[in-house]
Amino acid sequence: MVKLGAAALSALLISSTGISYAQKQGGILRINSNDNPANMSMLEAPAPSSEVPLMGVFNNLILFDQHKPQVSLQSIIPDLATSWSWSEDGTELSFTLRQGVKWHDGQPFTAKDVKCTWELLTDKAPEKLRLNPRQSSYDNLAAVTAESDYAVTFHLKRPQPAFPMLLASGFAAVTPCHVSPAQMRQHPIGTGPFKFVEFKPNESIKVARNLDYWKPGRPYLDGIEYTIIKDPATAVLAFIAGQFDMTFPYTLTVPLMSQIESQVPQAVCEMTTTCSSTTTSPRSTIRSCGGRCRSRSTARPLSTFSPKVRVRSEAFCSRRLKDCGACRRIN
Repeated sequence: MVKLGAAALSALLISSTGISYAQKQGGILRINSNDNPANMSMLEAPAPSSEVPLMGVFNNLILFDQHKPQVSLQSIIPDLATSWSWSEDGTELSFTLRQGVKWHDGQPFTAKDVKCTWELLTDKAPEKLRLNPRQSSYDNLAAVTAESDYAVTFHLKRPQPAFPMLLASGFAAVTPCHVSPAQMRQHPIGTGPFKFVEFKPNESIKVARNLDYWKPGRPYLDGIEYTIIKDPATAVLAFIAGQFDMTFPYTLTVPLMSQIESQVPQAVCEMTTTCSSTTTSPRSTIRSCGGRCRSRSTARPLSTFSPKVRVRSEAFCSRRLKDCGACRRIN
């Protein structure tokens, strides 16, 4: 196993951005995963335990700018789509797609893949997903049409100005039309910076650098290895023992963070705040804790690791639920 160097860890966290830094190529990022996914299907993934390891395998049409702490319509940037626009009546969202992108098996990415992805999500495809946790999110989506190989339009039943935020989330990965849902559960094929290598249930998930990634020079890392550890205390002990470069994002409580700080002088811990409500309704609650551990040399927060930013601004909290922390290791 190659131990991740400080430069390589920093490079991973900015690998999806347009910022240019003098980075060193190589290294394996070692991180724990807090649960065992049922399979490797991104569309069937119901939780971050699947999302985090798999997001590097895929791309979105659009995604949230990872340098912005709060997600919004204004913080959305291109990914597989280069531009997008609304129709005059606000019911058609059209995208111009990036050309020259290839799936990990060498097949070209086209608008047909976008159409197939959302037909699966809206249960309109001939083949069905075993689990479709986001189907209700697209109740307002009437159809997706491919206008050409590199142009696609989302047709809505009624105006929905915030619809792009669904497409920019961490669960809106575009999947290939030529690979069946059954195959995607075992060996997912994407267009992302990392290729899927293997999944050992209750043990590990491994991905490796995509040498043909459409962003030149990215990613910097040779791969990422996720070790599945369900018990938070055990994961913390493994981080303290030097087995990981980073802990699973946004899971550390303050006591666990304090334990790390007291035992690992080269660890930097960061505090975040989760909210009991992001609206005025007390029913809209966030019960999970937030936190991360990483190396001091890391240039960007772990939110850059995935296109779904999880950090919420405290200004949007109606009531603070709990403080949570995160740490990172100095190499």
